[in-house]
Amino acid sequence: MGTIVTAVVLSCIVGLIIRKMVQDKKSGKSMQCGCDCGCCSGCGHKE
Repeated sequence: MGTIVTAVVLSCIVGLIIRKMVQDKKSGKSMQCGCDCGCCSGCGHKE
């Protein structure tokens, strides 16, 4: 029973993380910004 509960909780957490990443991608945010603002359309860095 404990294994099932743990699996469900972890599945929910992973699902929420993926959902947040998709929302960020759609809004133009990216975790993979290399600070090269010339090739990044949604970059928020100021140089």
